[in-house]
Amino acid sequence: MAYAVKELFLTLQGEGVNAGARAVFVRFAGCNLWSGREADRASAICRFCDTDFVGMDGGGGGRFNDASALIAAVEEAWGPGLKDRFVVLTGGEPMLQADDAIVDALHGAGFRIAIESNGTLPVHPGIDWVCISPKAGSTVVQQSGDELKLVWPQAGFDLDILESWDFSHRLIQPLDDPWAADHQRAAIELVLARPQWRLSIQTHKLLGLR
Repeated sequence: MAYAVKELFLTLQGEGVNAGARAVFVRFAGCNLWSGREADRASAICRFCDTDFVGMDGGGGGRFNDASALIAAVEEAWGPGLKDRFVVLTGGEPMLQADDAIVDALHGAGFRIAIESNGTLPVHPGIDWVCISPKAGSTVVQQSGDELKLVWPQAGFDLDILESWDFSHRLIQPLDDPWAADHQRAAIELVLARPQWRLSIQTHKLLGLR
């Protein structure tokens, strides 16, 4: 199977429980909740995405003919050293492409694998760290994992139902748009009222990281 990758790069994880960790990000092209075209945003299920996942023209991106070619690029991005290897599969929606071959090859190369998914597709059981960011209006089938990361505000979610899902960590992340300051205050108020949740800030944006 060939894989379409928008970009592939070494950085620090900017958000969530693993914030600050050195990681290779593999951003797969394509998503099942939005085409990525601005003309389609208003009619999409996910309308607030701030990530370019269209095409294969980003740094380190391209079409990889098989898993071994992709993992070779991940290893090159990580650089020397086998200790604490960490890769984040993201998108778009990475579960449209993440398969047995990728998971097996990454584990074979000594990487711990995290995924950032919208949860509308079952996550591969070999993934080591499962982060689900659900989108209102979608059908979330992956209701368990390590990290539930909810962009806030989103109309249409029942927090009591989300709190019944089987996640080790629950995070509220303020929506980044022209009203971000209001969303930050709303997120803080939610965490103060519901201590099951923690606040997640996109530190990579503050630090100018990819």
